[in-house]
Amino acid sequence: MTDGEATTNKKLVPPSRSAGLFSDFRNFLWNNPKIQTLIKFTSAEKRDEYNQRILQRVGKGVDRYSILNVHHIGIEAPVSYVFNELLNWNGDSTCWPNHIAKVERVHESIEKIRILPFGWKKYPFGFKKSLLGFSFIPLFYLNSIRIKRVPDAFDFDNARYLLYKCSGGYPIGIFLMYVRSSIADMGETEQSQLYFSVGFNFYGKEKNSRWPFINKIWESVHNRVTANVMNRIKQLSEWRLEKMEAGID
Repeated sequence: MTDGEATTNKKLVPPSRSAGLFSDFRNFLWNNPKIQTLIKFTSAEKRDEYNQRILQRVGKGVDRYSILNVHHIGIEAPVSYVFNELLNWNGDSTCWPNHIAKVERVHESIEKIRILPFGWKKYPFGFKKSLLGFSFIPLFYLNSIRIKRVPDAFDFDNARYLLYKCSGGYPIGIFLMYVRSSIADMGETEQSQLYFSVGFNFYGKEKNSRWPFINKIWESVHNRVTANVMNRIKQLSEWRLEKMEAGID
């Protein structure tokens, strides 16, 4: 059997499910993901050019928003499969640290979501409006700007996306989950390419925070969690496709 055949015949498994705070920490923060997803740019100009292409594609003015970080991963599954995983986002602990940052759909809708630290809906220990001067509940609200479920007829890359405006204790401006078909001319070999992008800095202001050290901590945490989430979406999507192709319910 050749290496290629061995890879083709390898039985995939779904991501392990987190059972609590400790396993969330281990799976999403401590774990160094197999595939590093953060796109690193050689210059600010390169990053700005890349950001403009993304934002123009989703119809947002590039002067109002600037994307700080972009994460990217290739997935060996059709765009529709990957996008359905995004539409089903409800805090399932297979792909999200739901015990640390609980996902709550408002009125069961993907259009409005709030993220609650440890599931808290009010501050512990009798705190009323903040915890030690910081507002963390919710970590952030996500209100959809646009959800593109069906690609336009002229789209050559079958693009679909969920674009949110964010606010709250951890406001990041915008949050974009974007998936498209791979482009061979760009050297992409998997069926789909998934992107996660966030705007502004990581502690909540359009301009730089007064505490750059805190920004760096938030950025590091965000990047590690995002990379693990995307690796798990990849694993889950490819496992579901393999099950379907094998005729397994």
